[in-house]
Amino acid sequence: MQFSGRGVLLDIEGTTSAVAYVYDVMFPFARRAIPTYVADHWSDDAMRDVRRQFAQDAGREFDSPSALADEAHRLMDSDVKATGLKTLQGLVWEAGFRSGELQAHVYDDVPPALERWRAAGLDLRVYSSGSVHAQRLFFGHTEAGDLTPHFSGHYDTTTGPKRDAESYRRIAEDWRLPPGEILFLSDVTEELNAARAAGMATCLVVRPGNAEASAAQPPHVRVGSFGELALRV
Repeated sequence: MQFSGRGVLLDIEGTTSAVAYVYDVMFPFARRAIPTYVADHWSDDAMRDVRRQFAQDAGREFDSPSALADEAHRLMDSDVKATGLKTLQGLVWEAGFRSGELQAHVYDDVPPALERWRAAGLDLRVYSSGSVHAQRLFFGHTEAGDLTPHFSGHYDTTTGPKRDAESYRRIAEDWRLPPGEILFLSDVTEELNAARAAGMATCLVVRPGNAEASAAQPPHVRVGSFGELALRV
């Protein structure tokens, strides 16, 4: 695929990193660590913000570490992408990354592609359901080293749902680029459909282990590796 716009917006799970790493490593780690982390940091400023977000998301207060941890587990079991949960997971993952217990997986073609695209003058940003904090931790502690210098911006669910075209309009506005100057890379057809509806260029990334992508009309261009993308300003 060829693209001559100025910006590239990347998903993480299933696009730059294996879905299996997120589900088989990061989520189980968070589930195990949340009760102890919440109890140990209950009065910290960051946890006070998390408690406020959980209360806002649920419409009720959580008055003990165990109650909040139980709610976090319930949200994880239901795959609810609540902002409070994402913030808490980010804090827990930070502890894991900083201790060295966690090291983020990225596909082999990702680091050289990021370096190549930045060298060509492209502006690279990330849009993921994980919090901005978690995104920076993830790319800052990968098997290939610190990849954060390649990115100039990050977006999460505070911008809006990933399957809502308005979210991509907001990103383009914040980016100060026309939507047509931005290429969105994702493994989820519904996300790509929303980005296309907002005027962005799109590309479906097909990685081993990804779920079968649903059909789109017209279909999105497919690639199995970032090496198949010819991007230039």
